[in-house]
Parts: sequence; structure tokens; C-alpha cells
Amino acid sequence: MTRRTSKAVWAGNVQIGGGAPITVQSMLNVPSTDIEGSVAQARRLEAAGCEIIRAAVPDMDAVRLIPVLKEAVSVPIVADIHFDYKLALEAAAAGVDKIRINPGNIGGEDRVQAVAKVCREKKIPIRIGVNSGSVEKGILAKYGGPTAEALCESALYHASLLEKFDFTDIVLSLKSSSVPINIAAYERVAERCDYPLHLGVTETGTKRMGIVKSAVGIGSLLAKGIGDTIRVSLTDDPAEEVQAGTDILKALELRGGVRFVSCPTCGRTRIDLIGLANRVEAALKDVKKDITVAVMGCIVNGPGEAREADLGVAGGKGEALLFRKGEILRKVPEEQILPALLEEVEKL
Repeated sequence: MTRRTSKAVWAGNVQIGGGAPITVQSMLNVPSTDIEGSVAQARRLEAAGCEIIRAAVPDMDAVRLIPVLKEAVSVPIVADIHFDYKLALEAAAAGVDKIRINPGNIGGEDRVQAVAKVCREKKIPIRIGVNSGSVEKGILAKYGGPTAEALCESALYHASLLEKFDFTDIVLSLKSSSVPINIAAYERVAERCDYPLHLGVTETGTKRMGIVKSAVGIGSLLAKGIGDTIRVSLTDDPAEEVQAGTDILKALELRGGVRFVSCPTCGRTRIDLIGLANRVEAALKDVKKDITVAVMGCIVNGPGEAREADLGVAGGKGEALLFRKGEILRKVPEEQILPALLEEVEKL
């Protein structure tokens, strides 16, 4: 797919936009006062594949978390700040890699200029995060509510406040809990600026529906070439957000690693396909090889339907055929399917 051309900004050692690979983000949900817990969670997120970690900075005490996190993990740290421009200044002084703040909410132009100045000097990008609940009253009145056009206008308004002081290392996000509004807002802003876009759907809910809404909202935009970095927002463990975001990128073939496919089962199935598929998927979770692995329910269609897979199994009665690119390698009993498949994975 052809990706939208966007400006490149750098959060620490990670490029956002400018054709760089799309990155997966998440946010700590441990209280900022819990330094030890925050560090432990940040390490788990990095191990899970999170490439940018955001932390809430609600007060001056929370600023001390920034250098500790930077010491603990190698991925960029983003300070999430609302209203208080002094927190942005202190976060920058503490070595944060990126700041999330809306310039229109921090007071007069002198405050905006102060933040723009320090971020320019330290090469810290700013993400402007607009959502349905943050749109200015005047814009809401103009459009009759938090419409896609309202979100777009609000985001560009905040960007203009920074542009006034020659600051353009900006990332935009326009999040709604309505998937159609979310998609339309990003489509509009993508046409009107070249800033990199942080994709996400806000307030998606718990894991089941949250992943569905995020996959539709984020995935449809990525499929059109829109988006430079993503966060799946879930009422769940942040590590689940990282996994979901990675899976969205894999589904769109925007990221390598194991692509796992399996059939939905039918009356021809004579093995425990559901159990087998889950075991295979779990066993391959941390494999970094750029391969496709298939688990199919029967030998009638298995090797044929999944002939493009680098490796696969097709179940029979208490046994399965092991195949590579549609060519049968050998027959294995059901209890040996998983170890036999993993043995072949190691050979690739």
C-alpha cells in the first residue's frame, strides 16, 4: 500500500513519520507515585514489544519518574501532561523524549512560547491529543457537537499555536469513541497537513470489544496509508494493548514475524483443532521469523488451501499431515503434531 507522506519527527531514537515503520505505543496504568511498580510495568511493556511508553505526569512529584524510567528501559518515554505548562518544562528538563500536551489548554501565548522554546532546544516533539471531550466550546457550537470536522479543526488550531513560534515537530491525534467519526476525522486531517498521525480509538472498553473497535478504526486507516504510530486503548493490562497493536500491523502485513492462520473447523475435523491451534499460536508467540504457519482441520483441503504457508499441518483421524508450501513432508500422530511443527520451524 502507498503510505501518506508525512513529516519526520524523532522521539528519542525512534522516528515517527517520514516513511518510518509504524510504531506501537502503550501507557503505564500504575499510579505515578508508585515508582517501583511503574518501572516493573515499563519493563514488561518493553519485553512485550512496546516501542514508545507514555506515563501520566499529573504533578511535580511525578516528574521524578521520568529519569527513573529512562534508566530502566531503552524505549522513548512520553510525558502525558494536561493544563500545567510548568510540568512540560520540568519534564523536558528531566530528559523526557516526547510530550503530550494541548497548547490551547495551558494559558497565554507566553506559556505556549516557553514550552515551544524548550522543546525546540532539546529536540522534543509534542503530540497534540484531541478527543471528543476536549474540543473547544466554540468549535462544538459551530459544528453542533464533536463531529469529525470539529475534531480536525480543534487539532489544527492547537498546532497553529505552536507554529506561531516556529515549532513544527508535532504529532497529531484525533480520537473519538465512535469508530466512524474517528476514521473520518483522521481522513480529514490527513488531507490538510503533513504532520505524523498517532492513531487510536478512545474509550473502546474492555478487551473483547476494545480490540474489535480498535482493529476497525485503526486498521481501516492504516489500510489507506494513513497513520505513523498507534495505540490500542483497552480497559485491561497495557501489555494486551501492545499485543493487539502488533497483531493489527501483522494483519495488514505492515510488520513481520509469524503470521498464524487456521481454519474455522467443520464436520470433517477429526482432531482437537481448536486446542491444537491455541497451543501452536502460543508456542509461536515470541518467534521472530517472518513466516506463515497454518493449522488446518482436514487433509481434504488443508495443504491446498494453505499452500502459500511456509509450514502447516492438516488434521486426519488422530493424525496430521505436515506440509511446506503445499508439499507434504510426512504424517505424524496427533500427540506429536506440535513438536514436529516446531522442529520444522527451527529449520527455517
